[in-house]
Amino acid sequence: MTIRPPDRTDLRILDVLQQDARITNQALAERVALSPSACLARVRALEQRGLIHSYRAQVAVDRIRSATIVMAQVSFRQHALEGFTEFDRRILAMPEIVEASRVSGPYDYMLRVIVRDVHHWKDVARALLSGDDGVEKIVSHFLMDEVKAFAGYPLTDDAPAPR
Repeated sequence: MTIRPPDRTDLRILDVLQQDARITNQALAERVALSPSACLARVRALEQRGLIHSYRAQVAVDRIRSATIVMAQVSFRQHALEGFTEFDRRILAMPEIVEASRVSGPYDYMLRVIVRDVHHWKDVARALLSGDDGVEKIVSHFLMDEVKAFAGYPLTDDAPAPR
């Protein structure tokens, strides 16, 4: 079974939903020039095809609780699948780690971690280093200002190159 790629209308729908997931179906239909019923059918199909994973709100966590965001680069002594699998299991169980990516380059993972303060970060870092999965080093960077927050992916690669 082949999965058809999204067409231009699908991409317009996805782009609008990335910017405003709370938009009404009526308003979305108007923005993408479809009838409301056709628009809703398209959105449901995009969800079923796995092109829309979820809908969520961006919360100003620093206005709710004490929050220090740490970007942590994690390096392993050896690149063994078992170590990565065990580390994945451990970080999935840690609520402080809100985002984790396995990456290429001089380190193996990039983590986004929310903690109360530097003392809380030390506890989290010690926990990450104390496992038997091969973590060798953690380089931490404390978020000072979020200059450009994630606001969605460009859905086509025809954007002009920056000058």
